[in-house]
Amino acid sequence: MELIQSFTVDHTRIVPGIFTSRVDVLGEYRVTTYDVRLKHPNREPVVDVSAMHTLEHLIATYLRNDPEWKDEVVYWGPMGCLTGFYLILKGDRAPREIYDLMLNAFRSVDDATEVPGATPVNCGNYLMHNLGMAKYYAKEFADYLAANAGNAAIFEYPQAERLVTEDGQKFYDS
Repeated sequence: MELIQSFTVDHTRIVPGIFTSRVDVLGEYRVTTYDVRLKHPNREPVVDVSAMHTLEHLIATYLRNDPEWKDEVVYWGPMGCLTGFYLILKGDRAPREIYDLMLNAFRSVDDATEVPGATPVNCGNYLMHNLGMAKYYAKEFADYLAANAGNAAIFEYPQAERLVTEDGQKFYDS
């Protein structure tokens, strides 16, 4: 069985940033999945689960209301490892092309006074939110993006080394 593409990324070397995880062709459409990584995997604490849930609500709402981008958004949701989010957009843009969108989305969290959709009718776990911590993580990531805008490492995945045998079998180092 082949490893899925996200498992071929060297998680020991990835830094927080915005990366292209995969590009898929669905009929006549192209969609791109972006890895919006807030934390260094396996090296620092993950995002608190209630803050992650709040960031999911706040940023999904921001993205789906942004006049320039709302028709391009397919999905925004947390990674199971709690180190970041996946963003799926129509089209095939380089991560640098969505930098401003992500920076503005994370900066917008600071203005939130409530969590949209945090009611029993609208959310499957409406009590599991933490707006204060969401603001902390959002500011931390936005400040990091702003400070590292010129750093190519926040836009390019470090790839795992692939050993290939003579008969074509692939082995991965991570």
